[in-house]
Amino acid sequence: MARIKYYYDTETCKYERIKVSKWDIFLNSLGIFTLSLVLAIVILFISSTYFESPQVSLLKKENEELLIYYDEMQKDLSQMESMLGALQERDDNIYRVIFEADPIPSTIRQAGVGGTDRYRALREEKLEREDLVISTFEHIDKLRKQMYIQTKSYDDILQMAKNKTDMLACIPSIQPIPNKDLKRLASGYGMRMHPILKYRRMHAGCDFSAPQGTPIFATGNGKVIRARYDKTSGNMVKIDHGYGYVTKYLHMSKFAVKEGQKVKRGEVIGYVGNTGLSKAPHCHYEVWKDNKHINPVNYFYNDVTDEEFDKLLELASRENESLG
Repeated sequence: MARIKYYYDTETCKYERIKVSKWDIFLNSLGIFTLSLVLAIVILFISSTYFESPQVSLLKKENEELLIYYDEMQKDLSQMESMLGALQERDDNIYRVIFEADPIPSTIRQAGVGGTDRYRALREEKLEREDLVISTFEHIDKLRKQMYIQTKSYDDILQMAKNKTDMLACIPSIQPIPNKDLKRLASGYGMRMHPILKYRRMHAGCDFSAPQGTPIFATGNGKVIRARYDKTSGNMVKIDHGYGYVTKYLHMSKFAVKEGQKVKRGEVIGYVGNTGLSKAPHCHYEVWKDNKHINPVNYFYNDVTDEEFDKLLELASRENESLG
């Protein structure tokens, strides 16, 4: 039951009952509501400022964990970028130098990763940290492309290594007959007196004296493109080794190969003879590169030591009369 309030009226000298209008009730109620609202706002402000709700605490913890993971991811990306840079440097300055290949241009290695709409879907999502997310994806895409280019480069290097191995197997690099004591080299490359024609002329190869029937070896892998008799060269074998190299073996007593046959280094292709314009049984050996004859002694490096090679150079430099 509501309490009834009175006041003392000095004119009537009586206690009169206080009459409360509806307007007064409304104003009083409004005041109480306003005061309560202000107090609630103050309490909420203090609570949100100094005291965290469980939901806010959980979100903050998740954000902190995400930042830690992001920092770790950035470190991993930086390490990957550094390792990739080291691989690129070794690729350009070591591997490609070894195989005589041009380095990959930096414009190709550092090329872009897409057009302006590449990250359109991410932008349409209106992410809170859009710049952070997109920059990370850009970094990853850039590394992905550089790694792809590096992988293709290694594929090329493997192919170059295979080609290099094939080339090294084909280049003439041994003496055409057994010559362990280095006494078989009778005449070297250069101007020499011909034993039959009796005038000095260019001797385009090296003469190896040996008993008739001594085996003659292919000095590198290749294909026999000629195996026939010639009145000057006698029985002659000509091998195309590829890569611009051709070798000739003259004055054979007989052949051990046929035209069109493929041969390996060290395989017997014929036997020492005295056919054609020849003074004595020997093998006249020539090396041609890009259709020009060159000094064969420079290619006797695969079956001799450094000291033996120097000895061969000395023997080949003497102006002995050729054998044919």
